[in-house]
Amino acid sequence: MKQTFKPLLMASVASLGTLLALAAPQAFAQTATQPAASADEVTDVVVTARRRAETLKDVPIAVSTFSSAKLDQTGAQDITALQQQAPNMTLQVARGSNSTLIAFIRGVGQQDPLWGFEPGVGLYVDDVYVARPQGAVLDIYDVQRVEVLRGPQGTLYGRNTIGGAIKYVTKPLDMTSPTFMVRGSLGSNNQRDLVLTGSIPLSDQFAVGAAIAKYNRDGFGKNLFTGAEHYNKDVTAVRLSAEYNPTDKLSLRLAYDRTQDDSNARHGHRETPALNSVGGPLYTGTQAVWNTPPADPYDTYAGLGDKNKVETDGVSLTAEYKISDTLTFKSISAVRSGETATKIDFDNTPGGFMDVPAKYEDTQATQELQFTYGGERWSWVAGLFYLNSTASGAFDTTILGNAATTLTQGKVRTNSIAAFADFNYKLTDKWSLSFGGRYTKDNKRGTVYRANYAGVPSPVFGGKGAVTLLRSNYSNDKSFDKFTPRVSLSYAFSPALTGYAAISEGFKSGGFDMRGDVILTPSTVNGYNPETVLSKEIGLKGTTFDGLMNFTFAVFDSKYDDMQITRQTPVGATVASQVENAGKASIRGAEFEGTLRFSDKLTGNFALGYTGADFDEFISYNVLTASYVNLAGVYKFQMTPEWTNNFGLTYKTDAFGGSLVVSPQASYRSDMQMFEASNAALDQKAYWLYDMGVTWTAPGAKYKVGLYGRNLGDERYRTGGYNFPSSVSPLFGNSVSAFYGAPRTVTLTLEYRY
Repeated sequence: MKQTFKPLLMASVASLGTLLALAAPQAFAQTATQPAASADEVTDVVVTARRRAETLKDVPIAVSTFSSAKLDQTGAQDITALQQQAPNMTLQVARGSNSTLIAFIRGVGQQDPLWGFEPGVGLYVDDVYVARPQGAVLDIYDVQRVEVLRGPQGTLYGRNTIGGAIKYVTKPLDMTSPTFMVRGSLGSNNQRDLVLTGSIPLSDQFAVGAAIAKYNRDGFGKNLFTGAEHYNKDVTAVRLSAEYNPTDKLSLRLAYDRTQDDSNARHGHRETPALNSVGGPLYTGTQAVWNTPPADPYDTYAGLGDKNKVETDGVSLTAEYKISDTLTFKSISAVRSGETATKIDFDNTPGGFMDVPAKYEDTQATQELQFTYGGERWSWVAGLFYLNSTASGAFDTTILGNAATTLTQGKVRTNSIAAFADFNYKLTDKWSLSFGGRYTKDNKRGTVYRANYAGVPSPVFGGKGAVTLLRSNYSNDKSFDKFTPRVSLSYAFSPALTGYAAISEGFKSGGFDMRGDVILTPSTVNGYNPETVLSKEIGLKGTTFDGLMNFTFAVFDSKYDDMQITRQTPVGATVASQVENAGKASIRGAEFEGTLRFSDKLTGNFALGYTGADFDEFISYNVLTASYVNLAGVYKFQMTPEWTNNFGLTYKTDAFGGSLVVSPQASYRSDMQMFEASNAALDQKAYWLYDMGVTWTAPGAKYKVGLYGRNLGDERYRTGGYNFPSSVSPLFGNSVSAFYGAPRTVTLTLEYRY
């Protein structure tokens, strides 16, 4: 299928882009007199991708935006559902986790969520940067829209947005009348969800609001050893907010959020038979069943335990003051913290051949100051940003059937300051020039302790064993600074069509490997350097064919330098960790997305994405041979399918006295490797997912009923994995495990609004 599907789509994207560009003067001349487009179209959608409100058509950035209504049509429960709707993006629950987020956009991201490692795709909640991925799988509730910005966003969003940024925007409070909404859901696997939101204006200047969500679901599988649910969900989330507008110039918003995830630990599914150090069965007799991978990919035989707890919370204060009709000042102050206590049974058997109990803690304080100006020809935003954060953690690596453990413990402190500005100037009525840059300086201090202990667990996890070998015990400081510019030139072919060309740069900060082993990799004490991406992009966006199609189209070419590659290599009875500035790469691709209006009742949506990513250089240190090797011709990008495509329909009609909406969706992802090195037991083949949403809204929109089916084809697809096979790790039981996306689910939702 791939041989015919790939060239067809590539030709379609190229042909449509060429056709639209050539047809622009004629097609858009016709649309100039058409009625204003509806609010879900490119011409009217308002986004804040450049830290100021603009129509999507006028923003020289590849942006996908999803309103709460659009997300509701297919029953999206959390932001990972955006993976099926936005092109060239991987957005998934991290391996061995329930609420930790991994994100890749255009091949750039970070799969390893260990403390001290920083994501390559930035996550923002109401303009507050979320530095750590733990607890970042945000559920879709009380949301106004979600924006996905693709490509380096180093000018306005900072040092860790080299792949792009995701903006989660919550609903503003109603200052005129009370609001209330209650939504209950029942579904597959005993799903039981309840969401309550409401707001009360205490005066015409002051309002308070709250949103509470409780999500419960039995597991998709079971732990066949302990009997506990596996892949279940037990999450409680709360948001509180207050808005005060004492004058027409000043507005204040205070917000608090808290999420607690008590879902059971996810241990994954063993993909290969359990083997001992000489290649025979790990278990014999009645226990031999533990050697065989469970038939159901959601089941496990893990014996480490099932308790897991993730808590995150944060407070933010946003103040906005209109100095004049053209100049606005904005301050965003925030503090956030998180704690995680979890268990990952890598070997997925009752024995301790590779068991990892772990705990993480993180805190962050951020302050951003912005000045925004909007004049007749000039518009700009400029400001300062400050981050103070600490990320720490510890984990045991239990081996040899619980005979010994290696403790890894560490902390990294980060102070970051930045100054940024982005200017837009209308050269003529049709030409606009945008230029800007950001200077960032990071100071980091890393502390790493790693030691072998006799017995299990180590003293940090309640044991009393003594140190048998000290592997690492060091602290070090490093500073990084970088100027990241962006320049774009836009041309308005007509009021309904805009083209642009842009060059932008982003960088992700360097740091220290919290797993660093001084015995195996002495250079780890020196840390690793930042990575950078320089991207060139050409785009076209607008409305054509008498207003029947709204679209955005972009092609890009990026140079990726000093790539930070994380690797874990088994060496004897331990694991050598490496974070290497291993590579240079070239990434090129195209994106084409939009909507089609077939009639007043029927519309379609589509998203086509292509990413071609190749290593130009991959210099890696082999700890087993103590030599360097170039793996550029062998290794491929992880978590980056070549093709990501989505197609959907939305049918709206009057029915039973109300409004009926039917929304079928289909999404496709081509072959994908979990790691740079291919592994047939883990790599995911191409697959389709099919979703369907049917909603009925009563007159007046007080009552709403929804029936949603997701993954209706019941596809089994891997989203992550761990790889410690017997060929390189004979003491770890041939531990190759995978994590899977959700099976087919059906959910019935009832909603009442006041």
